[in-house]
Amino acid sequence: MNKVKKKIYRNTPAFTMMAWGSFLFFLGLMLIGLYTLKEPLMVKGYYLMGSVGLISSSFTVSKVIRDNQEDEENYNSLFQNANLHNDDTIE
Repeated sequence: MNKVKKKIYRNTPAFTMMAWGSFLFFLGLMLIGLYTLKEPLMVKGYYLMGSVGLISSSFTVSKVIRDNQEDEENYNSLFQNANLHNDDTIE
């Protein structure tokens, strides 16, 4: 028999859509706020540059935190398995 494994997602499609929807909504609000800001173009550019940097660095930090946590979990499971095998050989 051919058994096909179904891919398991961590987040539901509704949660994923909500996350991206809220991100795009607030990004739009920020851009509207910058457009209507009554300051010189230099000030608007400074705020835009800071906002883009903050958004991109928040994505990077969240990815690094997630990857480090997954690596720690994988390392701990490998370490525990190695200890179990070592305990069997000592006896």
